[in-house]
Amino acid sequence: MADPSSYRPKPGEIPDSPGVYRFRDEHRRVIYVGKAKSLRQRLANYFQDLAGLHPRTRTMVTTAASVEWTVVSTEVEALQLEYTWIKEFDPRFNVKYRDDKSYPYLAVTMNEEFPRVQVMRGQKRKGVRYFGPYSHAWAIRDTVDLLLRVFPVRTCSAGVFKNAARTGRPCLLGYIGKCSAPCVGRISPEDHTELAEEFCDFMAGRTGAYLRRLERQMMEAAEDMEYERAGRLRDDIEALKKAMEKNAVVLTDATDADLIAVAEDELEAAVQIFHVRGGRVRGQRGWVTDKVEDVTTGALVEHALQQLYGEETGDSVPKEVLVPALPNPIEPVQDWLTGRRGSNVSLRIPQRGDKKALMETVERNALQALALHKTKRASDLTTRSRALEEIAEALDLDSAPLRIECYDISHLQGEDVVASMVVFEDGLQRKSEYRRFQIKGFEGQDDVRSMHEVITRRFRRYLAEKEKTGEWADGEIALTEDDGRPKRFAYPPQLVVVDGGQPQVAAARRALDDLGIDDIAVCGLAKRLEEVWLPEEDDPVVLPRSSEGLYLLQRVRDEAHRFAITYQRTKRAKRIRSSPLDEVPGLGDTRKQALVKHFGSVKKLRSATIDQIQEVPGIGRKTAETIAVALAQAAPAAPAVNTATGEIMEEEESGTIPDSPGEPVSAGAPDERRGQET
Repeated sequence: MADPSSYRPKPGEIPDSPGVYRFRDEHRRVIYVGKAKSLRQRLANYFQDLAGLHPRTRTMVTTAASVEWTVVSTEVEALQLEYTWIKEFDPRFNVKYRDDKSYPYLAVTMNEEFPRVQVMRGQKRKGVRYFGPYSHAWAIRDTVDLLLRVFPVRTCSAGVFKNAARTGRPCLLGYIGKCSAPCVGRISPEDHTELAEEFCDFMAGRTGAYLRRLERQMMEAAEDMEYERAGRLRDDIEALKKAMEKNAVVLTDATDADLIAVAEDELEAAVQIFHVRGGRVRGQRGWVTDKVEDVTTGALVEHALQQLYGEETGDSVPKEVLVPALPNPIEPVQDWLTGRRGSNVSLRIPQRGDKKALMETVERNALQALALHKTKRASDLTTRSRALEEIAEALDLDSAPLRIECYDISHLQGEDVVASMVVFEDGLQRKSEYRRFQIKGFEGQDDVRSMHEVITRRFRRYLAEKEKTGEWADGEIALTEDDGRPKRFAYPPQLVVVDGGQPQVAAARRALDDLGIDDIAVCGLAKRLEEVWLPEEDDPVVLPRSSEGLYLLQRVRDEAHRFAITYQRTKRAKRIRSSPLDEVPGLGDTRKQALVKHFGSVKKLRSATIDQIQEVPGIGRKTAETIAVALAQAAPAAPAVNTATGEIMEEEESGTIPDSPGEPVSAGAPDERRGQET
């Protein structure tokens, strides 16, 4: 680990000009490339106190052994040079979008004597018209197959074309009318080129005029009683309409635009792009990247724009690019896009209308792509095994932690303090083992004290289960009840993970030590997720960004946070909806709801007489007296306020009974297990 002060440039050496800088490691490999409006100001940020740097930035500067820079005249030049160097050096700490060359295009080789329609990937070539990209090559072939009966353009390879010309016999497509057979001279080079241009015009979105022309020709053929020709034209029109249905109209003004959306978490980001041409979605593509540097959404968008248009020119760069967040500053990026296109390019965030609605669709696709990527990564057995091994090695455990329990504390400004316990076994969620806790040892906000209480309560129950079974018929603890169900706290974990840093880890370790448990490892996962804290250690363990172990710990922590905050919100909602009727002994939900329905509100019920209360079906004299006494003793609650409108709401009873405080609650209830944050 290098000391950044050992290679820090001397004062005055760094120019106060736009430029691009490169950090190199001890082997002279470029590990990071960046650009700056002022090299002096930007590089100074890297050489401040290490404690003030973001963990990812701190890792980069301590890995580097030197820094160098190149001065350019404008920020646009800096943007272009940064893109070039990232492509050339592939730095490990830069954002790198994966799978950027795998998307197929529909290509028409207009640079040949007889243009050919085909599927192409990779670098674009001069003189070739491209449409797409498409998600799959079969989507291109389906579209082409529909269009060939109307535009019978050549699709065969050069070898097949030459062989047909030599033998004087066209291929099968020539015989069935899906190729004009230029190989045997059925069509001249000029007419075939014109046919290919019509095909390109149709694919570019200029469909209306062509369809109207075919319809007019069909009507003329029918009037002239050329019914076979009219039937062929009718079938051609249907084929074209079917091909158009594959690209639904989404924007009514024949817009040419690219829409870019980003879904991200602390470790990864997914980018989705919709290519809209002529008001229709002509193609879609997506990337996933590891966030190996500290980047904002705007910076992710800027990297995506570089990746998307770095090799494009002319009409391949659309007039309009819609994004979820703008790069900062926006002017160099917009000028760079304008230079690539050769005319003005609008880079903006859609605010309303059809474009905003379509952007929401792209965002949903990005979220789904990120979730799918994580699901595939988590479900792979080899990946899970490697993750557990990496955790065991990083934390110096004797064996892989097959059972991991993670704890998180949740509250709202010190009220409704709760905790969650989630369980992962063999790297997978074990939702039937989830538990919830209400903090009851004290009032107020103290995450460290709350963590100590939860760990103490959980493992006190574990010790009680051991003692109750006598530990140990045949040397093993009985882990199931008589009916075969697992006991609540009988299984011990190999690793306890707490959400937090040194204070929370120390509290958890102290709770285990107080109970005499010394065979369970403890670690804490800090908010930044790069730092894993161990008891009595001054420095954290920093797992590599590509580590599957770090990814698993992130999933465990996120699930504990989700489960805790879901319970906290549920508990708070029940408290807000509580009623003085809850304190009436023997009064169940059915009769409470009948009372509220009869009187309209608890406020009106409070002012009712005993005789009036008795009028409610199921309410006798004694129960009515009990209700009247309970309502008289209960102080009127503060009025509820609708936080959306500010309106004071009349007090009403929902019939909800709060949880009994203090006991851990099983996560087995279907509603809670499926609950999501809102």
